[in-house]
This record gives sequence, C-alpha cells and structure tokens, in this order.
Amino acid sequence: MPETFNDTPRQRTSQGRWRGLGLPDSMTMYEVDCLLDGRDWVGPVPELGYRVYLQRSGAYLRRVNGQASFVDATSVLLTRPGDEMFLAHPFGCGDVYTCLEIPAEVLADRPDARRWFDRTGWEGRLEARLDLEHRKLVARARRGIDRFALTEGVHRFLAEVLSDSPLHTGDPGADLDRAVGQRPATRAAHRRLADRARQVLGATGFALGLTEVAREVGCSPHHLSRVFQRVTGRSLTSYRNDLRVRAVLHTLESGDAPPLGTMAAEYGFADQAHLTRVVRAQVGEPPARLRRLLSPGQGRPAGTASGAATLRRAA
Repeated sequence: MPETFNDTPRQRTSQGRWRGLGLPDSMTMYEVDCLLDGRDWVGPVPELGYRVYLQRSGAYLRRVNGQASFVDATSVLLTRPGDEMFLAHPFGCGDVYTCLEIPAEVLADRPDARRWFDRTGWEGRLEARLDLEHRKLVARARRGIDRFALTEGVHRFLAEVLSDSPLHTGDPGADLDRAVGQRPATRAAHRRLADRARQVLGATGFALGLTEVAREVGCSPHHLSRVFQRVTGRSLTSYRNDLRVRAVLHTLESGDAPPLGTMAAEYGFADQAHLTRVVRAQVGEPPARLRRLLSPGQGRPAGTASGAATLRRAA
C-alpha cells in the first residue's frame, strides 16, 4: 500500500475530480466529484473490492449485482470482491461521494468482518446522525488531521455503520421482505414507486408536497404514502426534510456558504428559523455550529499529493 496519493485512488472509480483524504490503517479514503453525464449505463466499475461508498450530494442510478436503484444524498453502499456495479447519470453530473477502500487484511482484524463482508454487498440509507459523523470526519481529514486520529475515527464510524444496518441482525433486504409480505414482483414495483418519488423530490428542489409528488408519479397520495413508508421505513415528509438538511450540510462544507436565510429560501424552508429547527432536529446541531465543524479550513489533507486530479478512465 503506498504512503501517498501519487496516481488515481485505488484503481479508479468513476470519471471525475478526486481528492485524497488520508490513508488510515492501510485503508484509502478519498472524495470524488463525478463528471459523468448521460442516460446510458456505464460499467462495470473495474476491480470492485471491499469499499464503502457514502453519497454526499447529487443523484444518479446505480445497478449492483443486477439490482437497480436510485442514489441520492442519503445513500450508502458496501461492496466486496465479485460485486458488479454499473452507473447511469440521467439527472446530470456533479454528484459528490466519499469512498473508503478496505484491504482484506484490515477486515480480518475486525470482529464484525464476517457479518459485514462475507456476503454480497449491501445498499441502503445512512441515518442522519451518521451522515453528519461522516461529513465531520471528511472535514477533519481536509484540515490535515493526523493519521492516528483519522484511523481511530474511521474505525469508530465503520462500527456505527454496521450497527445501524440490517447486516447487524440478519440478511440485508430481509427486513423489507418481512414488512411487505408480498410476492417479489409487488416488492419490486413498490421499490420503483418509492425511487420515483425520491427522484421527483430531488428534481424539484424539495418543494412539493405529498399530493403534488403523488400526481407526478401517477398514483393516489394515500397509496404513495403507504408504499413509501413500507419501503423506506419513514414518511415522505421526513424523507424530504432529510434531503433538505443534507443539501444544507453539503453547502456548509464548501467553506463559502451563503447566509442561512438564503439557504432557507433555496431549499424550501419557510424561513431561517424553520431551517434551524429542522436541522437541529435531524442532526442535533444548529447550522451556525455546523458551519464551523464542516468548513474545510486552509490545510491540505494528510497523505494527498496534489489535492485534486481528474480521473482519466471511465467506470
């Protein structure tokens, strides 16, 4: 394992601008601003191994081991060797994600390795509190956190991701199958409807209500509400607030975020006070403090060679 980033990070992901964040405990941590744009599937992504993909902004389509899904700022994906991933970007380019690559020898030292990685990869949602921990870790890495502290933070975060996922208690996807209790074709149709609703929410700036979203996806508000709750485990209103809060967090990460009142209007909040209440309820911190926590600062992350580079090879 190299000690510095002197090429593309770990055999290329998708075409985009990348920035190394550190090499904690022989793992590789980096962020990517994807530049792909188009409706056609691209892939498979080469040399897919033990990885954690943490989406931070944007939206696209992802097909892993034949299962297609819609990816937004709430998405997390765990992969292992042998998984096959294709990507499509019908909503435009510019999505941003963090990737953590984990060597097998590091996994062997983790007590949760068998439950987490000795199976097909898992795709799901990252709870708001964990999403904030992920973004805080990225911000600290950008400022040049020392390697020991970064390693400790990454291991702690990985343990929390496992505890928060279905992999902690059983087979991924079994929770949905039990809840729905219907034949596979019906479950697949419900997944597509929920994904379509998520697409509408993201494409319209989180401003539409339940009735308008239902009209866009072609079903009744009651049916959409029931199916969305069944598939995602939460209401459409709660999900919309989650997306809005993550958009605020991503803006705060830039270091030159506009005033809170401006962000409130842009992301569909009634006013600045409403934005503050929702953000605090979602992640436990007020926006003013989050601005300080997530600002990239002036330092370059430890272990980077050139800050940002352009990946030459498409997935």
